[in-house]
Amino acid sequence: MTKLDELINWFNDKNSVLVALSGGVDSALVAYAAFQNLGNSAKAVTADYKTLSRDELNSAHRVCSEIGIEQIVINYNELENENFVRNDKNRCFYCRDELAKNLFEIAKKLGVNTIVDGTQLDDLDDYRPGIDALKSNGIQSPLVEIGFTKKQVRDEAKTINLSVFDRPSNSCLASRIPWGQRISSERLTRIEVGELIVKQTLGANQVRVRDLDGVAKIEVGKNELELFSDKLKMDEIILKLEQIGFKSVIIDPEGYKSGKINVIAD
Repeated sequence: MTKLDELINWFNDKNSVLVALSGGVDSALVAYAAFQNLGNSAKAVTADYKTLSRDELNSAHRVCSEIGIEQIVINYNELENENFVRNDKNRCFYCRDELAKNLFEIAKKLGVNTIVDGTQLDDLDDYRPGIDALKSNGIQSPLVEIGFTKKQVRDEAKTINLSVFDRPSNSCLASRIPWGQRISSERLTRIEVGELIVKQTLGANQVRVRDLDGVAKIEVGKNELELFSDKLKMDEIILKLEQIGFKSVIIDPEGYKSGKINVIAD
């Protein structure tokens, strides 16, 4: 029996299920398995909470179409939550706690008693208070229970031809702002546009534009650092980032690493 078979069988004793689905590969594989087992009794829920990029939302739509699973999109604004906006080290807890409550509202309306997410083993190695929030609200993580690593998720997703099998890991736009610096719609917008500019100009796959109190810090994947050597393209990027509101631009020579700015800003 393959690990994918194990994942599909995880849903054997479930009558119906909601899958919290972002635009990434982890929740996509869970949604695929749920749909294979339960058919239309499995539904995907994507939260448009105003800090998720349009690119991630579009990816979520595409994944659901590929799988054939019904997608429910819920809308709310995290920027109305002061606990989230003040951006302390528990920001992700407040985010996931609010998400969980919205998911349970949908589940109650639909008569569904099981909600699952795409957390996998590698997620547990980092500081992730959001995972604690989901778990404390009763949301289950079948990838963790079965023992999926990120690589195993990608391998299985590739086998079943999910287009997101090699999609770079992503997170909400607020994660580009250091703890202690307030989150605003203006900052989120310039981050999202800034990352699009870098991706389109350099052709980079993994991109972060960190907003360090108005200074743009650009990260690309460690295997893409040579892209910074194109001076003409970098000059174009710097000009465009300053045009959309960044005070200045710096380059991270070490490359992308998850959670790199998880420190309280002075």
